[in-house]
Amino acid sequence: MELFSIFGLALVVVLILLFFNFIPVGLWISALAAGVNIRIWTLFAMRLRRVPPSRIVLPMIKAEKAGLEVTVDKLEAHYLAGGNVDRVIDALIAAQRAEINLTFERAAAIDLAGRNVLEAVQMSVNPRVIETPEISAVAKDGIELKVKARVTVRANIDRLVGGAGEATIIARVGEGIVTTVGSSETHKDVLENPDSISQTVLEKGLDAGTAFEILSIDIADVDVGRNIGAKLQIDQAEADKSIAQAKASERRFAALAQEQEMKAKVQEMRARVVEAEAEVPRALAEALRSGKIGVLDYYQLQNIQADTAMRDAIGKGPKLNEPAGDHK
Repeated sequence: MELFSIFGLALVVVLILLFFNFIPVGLWISALAAGVNIRIWTLFAMRLRRVPPSRIVLPMIKAEKAGLEVTVDKLEAHYLAGGNVDRVIDALIAAQRAEINLTFERAAAIDLAGRNVLEAVQMSVNPRVIETPEISAVAKDGIELKVKARVTVRANIDRLVGGAGEATIIARVGEGIVTTVGSSETHKDVLENPDSISQTVLEKGLDAGTAFEILSIDIADVDVGRNIGAKLQIDQAEADKSIAQAKASERRFAALAQEQEMKAKVQEMRARVVEAEAEVPRALAEALRSGKIGVLDYYQLQNIQADTAMRDAIGKGPKLNEPAGDHK
């Protein structure tokens, strides 16, 4: 009997330890002391649903002390949906202190959308300054300007879900700077009045469709860069020069080809003349044999040729650098 009593006592102790280990009695007592009315069986049910009770009870205590009206079911549902319950409660407390109208459903939706709802509330109270990278823009006179701007933004709670982020703000501000500088007649106008960039960019309503409200755009730095217009003109001149050289080379090659063709034709004509002159004696011999011409006709032809050669020699006269007496 004593053995059974000891075994029963040990079993009771083990069950009690399992009970206190599975059900956070200390957390339940803390909740009751803070005025949070939650049943111990609710904590047991959270364990069964694989919800850590501390993730629900501790934010519930903060909400109760801050005077927020939230229920355990809402907090547990948000946790099961993958949200950060503690951050949502902190955001609701911060919004209440700052007198910002933010409901639990709205804060939970912002948190589930992947945005930091607490940071958004803090940014609504304390605006953030976004510094743009160095933006290169070219005025109408061809001078490049490098501009840096600081954009002061405030979170827009109503547009946090579905609104564009900081990258869109930076891209739109950069586009506005490039447009404003590009429409300036000279870069000196921009250097004399940098505020004209801020005014023009603000008038474009760049925060439309974003999760922020642009409060101001301040030009932090403006540096003069390269003379893009002169560089483009130099590149154009080099391109025109290359084109002209290519066309001149084409014409020169065409002229050389034509000259070679003419030389080939002259050589061909000379060859034909030599060939024709070689046929003359044969033709004379054939004419003599056939009786078409006589011997007297042949000698008369020879005399004519000799007389023609003598006239050519007399017509050419002496050379300019040769003395007249030496001419024979």
